[in-house]
Amino acid sequence: PIPLDASAARSRLEELRARHRELDNSIEQLESSGADDIRIMGLKREKLRVKDSIAWLSSRITPDIIA
Repeated sequence: PIPLDASAARSRLEELRARHRELDNSIEQLESSGADDIRIMGLKREKLRVKDSIAWLSSRITPDIIA
């Protein structure tokens, strides 16, 4: 495992969560305004990448503990 600076990791995690919320809001607005489906699909793909990054980083900060 790669050693992580805990405070930097938490800070990055907050950035990713904020980006995820921004993308969610943007997608919602574009869908309600009837915007281009291709643009919406691109934002949804980016949102999934951000979600994967959040999951990965979260697991690095708090690894699974098998009890």
